[in-house]
Amino acid sequence: MRGQSFDSNVTARVISQILTELDGLEELRGVVVIAATNRPDIVDPALLRPGRFDRLIYIPPPDLEARKAIFRIHTRKKPLAEDVDLDALAEKTEGYTGADIAAMCNEAVMLAIREYVEKGKEMDRESLERELKLQARHFEEALKKLKPIAKRDIARYADIAQKFEGGISDEG
Repeated sequence: MRGQSFDSNVTARVISQILTELDGLEELRGVVVIAATNRPDIVDPALLRPGRFDRLIYIPPPDLEARKAIFRIHTRKKPLAEDVDLDALAEKTEGYTGADIAAMCNEAVMLAIREYVEKGKEMDRESLERELKLQARHFEEALKKLKPIAKRDIARYADIAQKFEGGISDEG
C-alpha cells in the first residue's frame, strides 16, 4: 500500500503508474487485466475500485485429488522407482501449494542426481536413463526441506478474500 513502506516511495510510484495505466484502458474493448498476489493483505484499496480490478478470486491450496494430479504432472517425465507412491505423497502434503509440490519434485531430482554423482557414476545419457531413478527416500528428504503454508495463514487469506467480496473501504 502506498505510504506504508520505506523504499524511497518506489511502491507509491509503481501503484500510481498501475492506476494510471488501468484508468487509461477504458477506451479499449475486450481487454482483461489479471493480477496475482500472495500478499492480498497489502493490496492498495485504490486497485480494487470499480473499473480496475473488479473481482477477487481466492484460490486455496489444492485438495487431495488436485495434489495427486500436480504430482503426476511434475513427475510425468521423471524416472520413478517402484517404491514411489504419488498418492501417499499427496496425502502427506496437505496445505502445500502447487508451487510447493513442483519445488518438492525438483528437489527430489536434485537429491537423486547428487547421490548418483557422489557414487562416481558415468554421467552419459545412456547411464543416466538406465540407472538414475527417483526413490521414495528422495521425496521424503525433499518433504523435510519444504514446509506447507501455516493453517493460520490459510485462514487469514480466506478471511481477506471474504472481506474483499463484501467490498473494501479506503481504510482497508
